[in-house]
Amino acid sequence: MDKTYAELRRAVETTELVDAHAHNIVALDSTVPFLSCFSEASGKALSFVPSTLNFKRSLRDIAELYGSESSLQGVQEYRSSSGIEKISNMCFKAAGISTLLIDDGFMLEKMLSIEQHSDIVPFVGRILRIEHLAEEILDEGIRNGKSWTLDTFTDSFIGRLKSYAVTVGTKDVAKVVGLKSIAAYRSGLEINTNITRKEAEEGLAEVLLAGNPVRIINKNLIDYIFVHSLEVALLFDWPIQIHTGFGDKDLDLRQANPLHLRNLLEDDRFLDCRIVLLHASYPFSREASYLASIYTQVYLDFGLAVPKLSVHGMISSVKELLELAPLKKVMFSTDGCAFPETFYLGAKRAREVVFSVLRDACNEGDLSIPEALEAVTDIFAENAKMFYKINNAVKSRIPRHVSDTLAKLDNHVKQEFNSTLQDVVLVRVIWVDASGQHRCRVVPQKRFDNFVKENGLGLTCAAMGLTSAMDCPADGTNLTGTGEIRLIPDLSTRCRIPWVMQEEMVLADMHSKPGQVWEYCPRETLRRVSKVLKEEFNLVMNAGFENEFYLLKSCLRDGHEEWVPFDSSRYCATSAFDLASPIFHEVVNALQFLNIDAEQLHAEAGNGQFEIALRYTTCTNAADNLIYAREVIRAVARKHGLLATFVPKYTLDDIGSGSHVHISLSQNGQNVFAASDGASRHGMSRTGEEFMAGVLHHLPSLLAFTAPIPNSYDRIQPNTWSGAYLCWGKENREAPLRTACPPGVADGIVSNFEIKAFDGCANPHLALAAIIASGIDGLRNHLSLPDPIDENPDILRDKLQRLPVSLAESVKALVNDFALESLLGEKLLVAIKGIRKAEIEYYSQNKDAYKKLIHQY
Repeated sequence: MDKTYAELRRAVETTELVDAHAHNIVALDSTVPFLSCFSEASGKALSFVPSTLNFKRSLRDIAELYGSESSLQGVQEYRSSSGIEKISNMCFKAAGISTLLIDDGFMLEKMLSIEQHSDIVPFVGRILRIEHLAEEILDEGIRNGKSWTLDTFTDSFIGRLKSYAVTVGTKDVAKVVGLKSIAAYRSGLEINTNITRKEAEEGLAEVLLAGNPVRIINKNLIDYIFVHSLEVALLFDWPIQIHTGFGDKDLDLRQANPLHLRNLLEDDRFLDCRIVLLHASYPFSREASYLASIYTQVYLDFGLAVPKLSVHGMISSVKELLELAPLKKVMFSTDGCAFPETFYLGAKRAREVVFSVLRDACNEGDLSIPEALEAVTDIFAENAKMFYKINNAVKSRIPRHVSDTLAKLDNHVKQEFNSTLQDVVLVRVIWVDASGQHRCRVVPQKRFDNFVKENGLGLTCAAMGLTSAMDCPADGTNLTGTGEIRLIPDLSTRCRIPWVMQEEMVLADMHSKPGQVWEYCPRETLRRVSKVLKEEFNLVMNAGFENEFYLLKSCLRDGHEEWVPFDSSRYCATSAFDLASPIFHEVVNALQFLNIDAEQLHAEAGNGQFEIALRYTTCTNAADNLIYAREVIRAVARKHGLLATFVPKYTLDDIGSGSHVHISLSQNGQNVFAASDGASRHGMSRTGEEFMAGVLHHLPSLLAFTAPIPNSYDRIQPNTWSGAYLCWGKENREAPLRTACPPGVADGIVSNFEIKAFDGCANPHLALAAIIASGIDGLRNHLSLPDPIDENPDILRDKLQRLPVSLAESVKALVNDFALESLLGEKLLVAIKGIRKAEIEYYSQNKDAYKKLIHQY
């Protein structure tokens, strides 16, 4: 392969994919047989699947990915032992998929929720299957004793469709980005767009007469539903997917030829409705290509044909699509369904097939190299983003090497690429130590890709024993300059640095040797206790952080540099935001580039103090996001000549900065912290109460993780909204634990609780691990909460226990907290206590030393 095609290969392999048509993943214990991963066959026909080309090729691909025995049994054993979360992350990470658009009408037992899919990829959209929606509406009416007429059904169907148009996509509720029809399965693609009222009424009556559950197979009713769906799609600018070509045995392939759509495509009412023909219309790929070439509204999707066909068949079908169809009209999808492996296989083969097809097109003179490189991003991402109007939801990333190749090969194309898309030169490998300081090693990109990403970087064991005061290990940590660990990059966190050209960053895990996790690793500690919470209670802890920080500017006083507040505005002052607006525009843009959601920002009560709240996510993602968010804020501030500091009390005569964290619990994607009915205590479930009671019980020792330096306790004072007494309250911002009922939650029901005694010096992975460990203890021992405090706790100071007033008191509590030690690990706790005691000793002897912390946190 010459150098030119090597660049094309790299472009194909590194482009992030928008999966324009997919289905839900199911749990490992689903009744769906694993052989269905490889075929559309069902029943007895599945027994012949192992003799298909697709099975033999795909099984080898999966076994290679998992490092398992290359047999069906070996792969299944690996799947069972690893669990759905691990194999999903492996498959999607290897696939490089950034966006899933899920057909919600294909129902499976024990499906993962939208929220769980959102934990795997940055953006999940919903494709609404119109026939399934119609059946769902009719079934609901029958169960409720409703007598359906065509008018009442039409009103309900159109009303439900329109209701989805105003739904804003969130982590829990995916935004509807398009419709889908499976008319090809039910009655064929020869849609009658002029169906009469009488024909529709007769069709509805026939369907209802067939009984419950409803299955709509009457052609007249299907055509009626299709036409009304198109009318709504036009109203809200939704595209529609149409199943064409092959599928399972329910399909009459003769009726799935897209040429049957001529009447629909010629109807003047629907000329502006964007239509995508799924599955390469195989074996009618040439027919589909013809339609896309002559009808403005027709687009093509080659999912299912890739990877279900032979290699020759996949290449042939995609080539046939491109014989006539514009490159701007062809898009990728995996048609992944039920198994994470189907998404990986679809992405892997799509990359290989597209490379082969585009390389041949270049060899034959159909395309120049720059045109082929542009086609890569169009087919894999840009066409789908334009078609489904998801440009604002998913950030396009031009693959590395593409702009440089274009610059060498075509001067005209060179002008269209911004200099920020230059090749990566350096990669920052980042870790956060036990005293909460961000640290990094930087390596050239070539060395990173050729060596470091597999073998890691060497690091002294002493690195996890350092304090905020000096770069040497604290006594009593059992960590010294003897011995070395490996920083192993977590490639799922690798990303371009938004504020520095030609650099990337990646978070690292700590291994005693490659493949063997070190017991002091903060990220692994959080994963380990999260696994206990999942395995014992089937719970996942979610977290969302509020970042408070000061923006300081440098000035000279008596010949000495001092750092003073950026401004002196008050809480939520518009003037403060006006002044800081250019900074926050850059911060929010950088966070969006990193797929980190900022929910709101405002000026805080201190002079020059601001807050940015991040959207909640699973606790492991939340900790990673917090680290990157701090990096963003500090870097953008430096760019503007300012210093951003997260220190709890940068000056003792102003308000302190916290990193309040909101905690919730989910089970199978549903929030189970909130009460399910009005009879629950305090608006939270029994599970939620026990977990929160554990956190309250362990709070004095928890502070050694969430408030880890002596300066932290200058912040935790009465009447400063930081929580100074051992208590909890409902929407009580003077309590260290506050249950919250945010907008959109029913009155009296709480969705989460906030921990206020948490600051920016905490290592977020260790702190969240300690919170989970406390909650697990509460669940194991069925702890109950005391009565809430609904007034300022300081008024009741004679009746309430004060939280530790110093780090020394918190460490003393930790020494006697055997529950935390058993869950977090004895060696790690020894190191933490040693570091904290060194902090106590140093700052007690150097009273003004805290002032230097603004440069470290």
